[in-house]
Amino acid sequence: MILHGNIVHAPVLGELEVRTQGWLVTEGEQVAGVYDTLPPQYADQPVTDWGDALIIPAFCDLHLHAPQILNRGIGYDKELLPWLETYTFPTEARFGDCAFAERVWKAFLNHLWAVGTLRFSAFATVHKEAAWRLMELSEQSGLRGLVGKVNMDRNAPDALREDTDASLADTEELICRSREELRRTGLILTPRFVPSTTERLMEGLGRLGERYHLPVQSHLAENPSEVAWVASLHPDIPSYTEVYDRFGLLRQNQTIMAHASYLSEAEKCLLQERGVTLAHCALSNTNLSSGIMPLRHHLEQGLRCCVASDVAGGNTAAVAASVAATVQTSTLHTLRHPEHAPVSWVEAFWLATRGAGQFFGDVGAFLPGYAFDALVIRPDRLDALMERTPAERLEQFLYHGDDRNIAARYCGGTFLPMPFPLT
Repeated sequence: MILHGNIVHAPVLGELEVRTQGWLVTEGEQVAGVYDTLPPQYADQPVTDWGDALIIPAFCDLHLHAPQILNRGIGYDKELLPWLETYTFPTEARFGDCAFAERVWKAFLNHLWAVGTLRFSAFATVHKEAAWRLMELSEQSGLRGLVGKVNMDRNAPDALREDTDASLADTEELICRSREELRRTGLILTPRFVPSTTERLMEGLGRLGERYHLPVQSHLAENPSEVAWVASLHPDIPSYTEVYDRFGLLRQNQTIMAHASYLSEAEKCLLQERGVTLAHCALSNTNLSSGIMPLRHHLEQGLRCCVASDVAGGNTAAVAASVAATVQTSTLHTLRHPEHAPVSWVEAFWLATRGAGQFFGDVGAFLPGYAFDALVIRPDRLDALMERTPAERLEQFLYHGDDRNIAARYCGGTFLPMPFPLT
């Protein structure tokens, strides 16, 4: 497959590479090369010419809650813990109804497709059958996903609080079933967060991670009240981060921790040592009054970071909006901490593409051998009235664009139509 257009990607943090009217060649699922002039060996091959449109890497979202797509934009007058009790938990309790869950999952996957998120890691709910159905539908969609059956056996409503042994057994059943039946969708271990998981549950999940070589996702140091709660639950463990580590849930280079806004220096060293990916959720952090992650400081200390939406703490699943919010909150942080330069939009774009994509391997840039995941972006009629460079067009899309600007989507080397056409 050969595409022609304005090819823009960020293979390195802070560096934007632009090929104006360039050629992008793929072979199978992977990028073969990007060229200013089409090499002679491809001269007789068909070309899809996108004209002046941008061709950019598709977005990866490493932290979002699939059932909470229903709650985006609601309840942001509350802080995190009251918001969970008022909106999150009552909504998730409904997913014991598999027919309801299926309707939501199809809408959720269609929505990710629409906003250009083609690889993701999502929390489902505690319900085994609902989680399995999300995995099946993700496989059918053509998107590439990691799905977690949420584990909670304490400090949860009766409708969601699990028996510890049943939670572990259901998780192991999904591990085995997904490996037998699915190719593009995997299971990721998903203890909701420390306050909702007993030591025995965390220990059991750690053993499953070791036995099956599984990734892990959870929340870390999102809100001061949450951090204090964890300290009261585990007074014998020095920090929130070390609770996860004690039970084998900081798996080397295989762990995603969302938020990480309130970390000690010792915690940062441990997270760097374990190769944990920190999912920065700027929209959620501001909507729920949680605070501002010191992103620049984390990057300077060598921590792995990415941009994520955290729907529905984040009010939109559009990662482009999270890129813009990342820059804005970083700028506000700099006003209080001038020793930390704000994160640029080019850096935030990298965090939403290559930075997040590296959790899946060679994903998120147009380098030879990388997975070919791409979006084709066209300006709307108003923006088209001005002549802009490709870089300016991309910046404008990140700050102002939406799904109507996305003319085409490619995932794993294949053109991707809407997964579940509306009837």
